[in-house]
Amino acid sequence: MSNPTLSCGLDFGTSNSTLGTVGADGAPNLVPLEDGRPTIPSAIFFSFEDESVFFGRKALSEYVSGAGGRIMRSLKSVLGTSLMGDTTRIKARSWPFIDILGLYVGELKQRSETLLGRAIDNVVVGRPVHFVDDDQRADAEAQRQLEGAVRAKGFRHIEFQFEPIAAALDYERQIEDEQLALIVDIGGGTSDFSIIRVSPERARASDRQADILATTGVHIGGTDFDRMLSMAKVMPALGYQTPTRDGKRPLPSGPYYDLATWHRINRLYVPQTLLELRQTRREAKYPERVEQMLAVIEDRQGHRLASTVEDAKIALTAIAETEFSFTARDVALQTIITSADLGRAIENAVERLVATINATLQHAGLAASAIETLILTGGSTQIPAIMSRLHALFPEARFVQTDAFGSVGLGLALDASRKF
Repeated sequence: MSNPTLSCGLDFGTSNSTLGTVGADGAPNLVPLEDGRPTIPSAIFFSFEDESVFFGRKALSEYVSGAGGRIMRSLKSVLGTSLMGDTTRIKARSWPFIDILGLYVGELKQRSETLLGRAIDNVVVGRPVHFVDDDQRADAEAQRQLEGAVRAKGFRHIEFQFEPIAAALDYERQIEDEQLALIVDIGGGTSDFSIIRVSPERARASDRQADILATTGVHIGGTDFDRMLSMAKVMPALGYQTPTRDGKRPLPSGPYYDLATWHRINRLYVPQTLLELRQTRREAKYPERVEQMLAVIEDRQGHRLASTVEDAKIALTAIAETEFSFTARDVALQTIITSADLGRAIENAVERLVATINATLQHAGLAASAIETLILTGGSTQIPAIMSRLHALFPEARFVQTDAFGSVGLGLALDASRKF
């Protein structure tokens, strides 16, 4: 007799992904997708040496080792944008972004089925409240694109759940009374805020719509903080915001923005960009800085530079300052970055987060003092500039730090067990 198929929850994240199932005991578990760990970076590396394809940490390791190939990361950020219609050239083949996204989802499904020894037919996929801000058509298109990629890999029955609601479902397993909670989910690409009534009794209900008092989201997340930190502290060393030799204008900012934005870096690796940068170097007041920019792009070191910035941001969630150091051919960047530097770099983004939280409260018809519990999920909730604003907004609330990378996947697994 063959094993019945399983249902699962899939948290396809901008930075990391998880896949969860519910066991016979009713408890959700995350599948150890890579090296015994439940999280796997949302990254793919296409090797030019033997045409192998690597995923997750192995993909990042191959890239950092200097192996020839193409790294793809932050795939989720492309959903609903004009980039989804683009292709990227990988050796002799032009890959549509939707196919690359599907390749990654298919790998997660295959690994999970191998580890569990059973096919997975049914899935609840997590989604941000807004894939794309202030554009309902683009937002709906983003979900349609993701659903198409998931269905193409063999999932027959597909449902969606907001990621912050999934985080609430996970949290409810550990409480004994009813609470009015604000879920703060700051992911890699989006930030979602939901006000929901949680309790052990409500957790057993199949339909939680009445418990959701308000939910809003904004397209700001960890990868945006990386870009802002890079633009503030790293790109100036490569010529950003420096003037031309005649002092009449600053150098073009577009290439620096692309170099600081993970999913746009590949756009720089074309001959036209190098031609334009060589012209910029001739016009620059500080040509030696643009020379370093050229070296980064000529040697395709953009993603390694972006990873070094991300590492600095992560370090600053726990310490007051860190040394930023990046070296490559003809490139030597070294500076001290402080937590205050990070706070200043992301100040405008934090204000947008606060405005979105206030809008959430307004939609629910509540004052901030009514919130009893803040459920925090996503690694960027630990950034001091964000945490301090949250404490100022909700000084009396209980702060609950969930599994930063696993709570959404666990909640989606619980949701899948009820829906299917």
